[in-house]
Amino acid sequence: MTQFSLTFYSLVSVACGFAVAQLHPRSPALYQPLPLLRERALIQDQWTAERIAKIPSLLKKYNAQAWLLCQREHAEDTIWWSIKNATDFDAHRRTVLLFHADQPSLSGAPNPLKWVDNTGQVWPELLATLEKVDPDRIVVNTDEDIAFAGGLHVGEHAVLQRELGDHWMKKTVNEPMLSIEFVATKVPGQIEYYRKMQETVWAMLEEGFSHKVVQPGVTTTEDLSWWFREKMQVLNVTTWNQPRISVVDEGFFPGWQGTENVIQEGDILHIDFGITAMRLNTDTQHLAYVLKTSGEEAETDAPDGLKEGLKKSNRMQEIVLDNMRPGLTGNTVLRRSLARMELEGIDGQIYCHPIGDWGHDAGSVMGLKLNPTGFLNLPQYVPVLGELPILPKTYYSVELYAYHFVLERNVTMRFAQEENVAWSEKSQSWEFVHGRQEKFHLIDGRKKSSSVVFSDQTQL
Repeated sequence: MTQFSLTFYSLVSVACGFAVAQLHPRSPALYQPLPLLRERALIQDQWTAERIAKIPSLLKKYNAQAWLLCQREHAEDTIWWSIKNATDFDAHRRTVLLFHADQPSLSGAPNPLKWVDNTGQVWPELLATLEKVDPDRIVVNTDEDIAFAGGLHVGEHAVLQRELGDHWMKKTVNEPMLSIEFVATKVPGQIEYYRKMQETVWAMLEEGFSHKVVQPGVTTTEDLSWWFREKMQVLNVTTWNQPRISVVDEGFFPGWQGTENVIQEGDILHIDFGITAMRLNTDTQHLAYVLKTSGEEAETDAPDGLKEGLKKSNRMQEIVLDNMRPGLTGNTVLRRSLARMELEGIDGQIYCHPIGDWGHDAGSVMGLKLNPTGFLNLPQYVPVLGELPILPKTYYSVELYAYHFVLERNVTMRFAQEENVAWSEKSQSWEFVHGRQEKFHLIDGRKKSSSVVFSDQTQL
């Protein structure tokens, strides 16, 4: 980056009202306990009931009168995992659900109508219901491109064709936005617990990336990855995105595997992981630095070049969120963000995605990583998913990296970050759920601690 670009970048940051450490939490994160499992189930079922209550209005929005889900045990529709009770696992036998738009002909009937059957009795009853409702458009999840709208298994589709016949099958339609909006839309009560989960993630990061866990020259990246896994077990949460620790160097790329290294002083560490609880998921990437502790090179903070790289990726977050307006497509947001980055002399990649019921949730995406192998090479335009509109009342994972030349190392490096944001009805903007990382987690070997012993638990 040229001196002009650095100056321009600094001026823009000031002009946009962003101050250093403005969004980094001021206090250490605390582990936030979630309710006991029985209470969690009650809370989750209340959320599910609130979300299902919105389906009739969604059907009217998309000009449909019914939404038919047909599934069997181990052959569930993708939507099943967002509508089931908290204590349900697989669907029972053949489970058929008919959501309707609260037509007068079904006054007083439950919504959805539900059949659990292995005798075939469901079909005459379903046919009689369809005759009563007489829908013009029945949504079935048969989309070829979007998993949330394509969960009807081929066997179940064949059964529907046989049992419903041409008359009703001709009225079935593929309406992917119905599934997408249902899954994406969160209810107000969820954010309280999502914030607790995010603070717990930060607490894990602050503990794991510290002298309490890491002993430079001894602890390996694999040791540290497994520490995060064990910690999740203790906290009674699980994961959809296994912890991956990498030592960041010139060739580092944020991917699906970590590196295998003994952690040394002077190392930059990167983590990518997410936790799962209460049918909510997080996704976070942070950076840590292992301080040099002896001789003339002894440090008390990360080198300036690393802090500048982190600041640059922070600026990319601001650019994305400034452009990420509901109603715009992900590709429009991506295009505008990349143009702004170019204007400010910032080089990097954006690959943001929805998050919530799933780690990669329903909705529009902004970019896909340009992998060194060429896989997922969609850094500037994403077909289908990128053409979906950004929806409000949902959560997003702002995932990206900035390139920065680090003078102290004489190399250009990637500074990868990922933080989760939620749409605020009050401010009509996206807000970080628990702040964002604006300074490195520091591992200082001079602070002696009773080191964590990484042992084979089966031998205890």
